[in-house]
Amino acid sequence: MKEQILSNLHQAEELEKLYRKNKSEFKIAFQELYPQIQDTPTVEFWNARLNFAAESREWGNSKAWAFILIAASVAWLIAKSPDFFNWNEEFFYPRNLSFLVFPFVSLYFVWKKELSPTSLWLPGLVLMGSIFYINLLPENNQSDTLLLACIHLPLLLWGVLGFVFGEAQPKNLLKRLEFLNFNGDAVIMGAVLGLAGMLLSGITIGLFNLIGLDIGEFYFENIGLFGLVAAPLIATHLTQTNPQLVNKVPPIIAKIFAPLVLIMLFFYLGAIVYAGKDPYNDREFLLLFNLLLIGVLALIFFSVAESSQESNSKMSKWVLILLSLATVIVNLVALSAIAFRISEYGLTPNRLAVLGINVLMLIHLLWVCRGLITTLRKDKSIQEVGLVVVRYLPVYLIWTMIVVFVFPLVFGFK
Repeated sequence: MKEQILSNLHQAEELEKLYRKNKSEFKIAFQELYPQIQDTPTVEFWNARLNFAAESREWGNSKAWAFILIAASVAWLIAKSPDFFNWNEEFFYPRNLSFLVFPFVSLYFVWKKELSPTSLWLPGLVLMGSIFYINLLPENNQSDTLLLACIHLPLLLWGVLGFVFGEAQPKNLLKRLEFLNFNGDAVIMGAVLGLAGMLLSGITIGLFNLIGLDIGEFYFENIGLFGLVAAPLIATHLTQTNPQLVNKVPPIIAKIFAPLVLIMLFFYLGAIVYAGKDPYNDREFLLLFNLLLIGVLALIFFSVAESSQESNSKMSKWVLILLSLATVIVNLVALSAIAFRISEYGLTPNRLAVLGINVLMLIHLLWVCRGLITTLRKDKSIQEVGLVVVRYLPVYLIWTMIVVFVFPLVFGFK
């Protein structure tokens, strides 16, 4: 190895090949040679590269962890309020579950980015208005509009989080793209924390059971609940202080799962025909069909957002194009089934909500697909498609606000 290094000392490409071939052997040989060959730019570069101390993990300062502890404690108190005040849990949790996560993560970014109070009047107004509105809706467990409002409310609060994350710059498309990337990182970090928390919980409860103490109920209602409300804050903090921990994982996941989902979708569509499943008359199947559509659409947007940070091969672009086209077909089938059910059984809040979101997703998909084809033909960066993805996001938020605030009034809270 020493002879090879000396003979290729001024050949940058050859040195790189030697290094990648056997990194440990290259480092040992180079360090032994260094006293003889130092004081040249190439040698000093390799010396700095091989002896560069890896960045240590950042945990943040004590103020950050104090903020997280206080915010998580407040969220835990809110989550426990039905027990403290003897409130109806079936009334409280469906309406307020999303308020245990998104407002506190938004507050973290308000504190982290030191946003001025004057820039926060809009998200503050939406947040406070949503809290009062959703809890003042009539109590009716059979109300479709109430269920739709509770389902769509987290998306609205997610939009508020995006506004705060983007430092109150709603027109900054690059901030929106960065926000999508943050979501991917936070979900992965949250999943890791969740698995670790489950393991810790199982071990703790098991150990206490061995000595005859059953702490399961107490543990999950108190410590486990605190861990659940704290996990989004901790995951957010870790992704912000240690971006190197997970920022390379989402692109890998996207590259692996996009082609796999494409293959699955192709066979699934064929299996539907073979099995004789009918989304036109089977309500449950139509619901699952739409959930599949939303999941695949989210994967496409996630893949585009993650891929926009790096150069893409034509193969990756082809996979995304074919996946988009397959999803368009799924969307058209779902749309035709919804239209059929409306014509046959009449218009209901659920059918109108599903029809609206399917139309919006179809338009978005076609727009994204067109952008992908353009980048493939003209060999452009896929980041332009990422901007197409985020440019359309406010349309979903507008529809969400209509479903949450307008539907109950128009349909008489039914």
